Amino acid sequence: MKTAWWLLLALSGLGAAAPGAHAQQLTPLDTASFRIGGYITTFDTDVSVDGTTQRGTPINLGTDLGLDDSSTIGYIGLTWRPWEHHEFGLTYYQFDADSTKTTTRDFTFRDTTYTANSIVATEFSLDGYEAYYTWWVASNDSWALGPRVGLVWFSLDLNVALLVDANGNTFGGARRGEATADLPSPVIGGSWRWVPGPNWRVYADAGYLTANIENVDADVWYGRLGVEWFPWERSGFSLDYTISKIDASLDKSDFDGSTNLDVSGFRLGYVYRW
Repeated sequence: MKTAWWLLLALSGLGAAAPGAHAQQLTPLDTASFRIGGYITTFDTDVSVDGTTQRGTPINLGTDLGLDDSSTIGYIGLTWRPWEHHEFGLTYYQFDADSTKTTTRDFTFRDTTYTANSIVATEFSLDGYEAYYTWWVASNDSWALGPRVGLVWFSLDLNVALLVDANGNTFGGARRGEATADLPSPVIGGSWRWVPGPNWRVYADAGYLTANIENVDADVWYGRLGVEWFPWERSGFSLDYTISKIDASLDKSDFDGSTNLDVSGFRLGYVYRW
């Protein structure tokens, strides 16, 4: 994350020093753009992972496993509009967390039952990808509007290991359960862009879909509302609030169960546009 912030500062300095950089009247759409910044996120995640012999217990990664539900992570994104009314985009971010916690209740995870007052170590990682296509069916000098088709893809990896049981017996992580899953979730919705002033732009994206893909039965909600400020001709800054919510049931060999994943937060970034 420190690397992302240093890169953000360096790029903004380059934008300020670029020859001929000055504020100018924006258009609603760019031909292409590059974005990098920090994502102040809140994760609220419940999972239930069945084993071969036992049903899994619904557990919350924060309340039950002690994972920090807030973090600042880096993100990077690209947009490209090769034709006047057609735009493509891709964003990636990655989150890692670990914790050691004394459990407050019994729960079963991947055929292993962890009793109350046991000490468990948890490792969790999440890779997030957002890809989309927008058809800007209506546009003029100050605004643009169009339908949007996207894919929100989360890759999860959760590892729970028993360190000490309720009776004080030490296991050192020898008893553990691990679950990995890919959650490909298509979203259908719309996008809007508006230029209210010479160097300001407002944007909004939203979508929803229920689908069954690769043994993942999911309901997906997605939304983003933000503003961009361009003090220079080609570079500026963005601030938005983003939320993604996935309620999914999975029937896979490496993750048989369910997950309710809420990812939301503010993103502050640097934008370079063409």
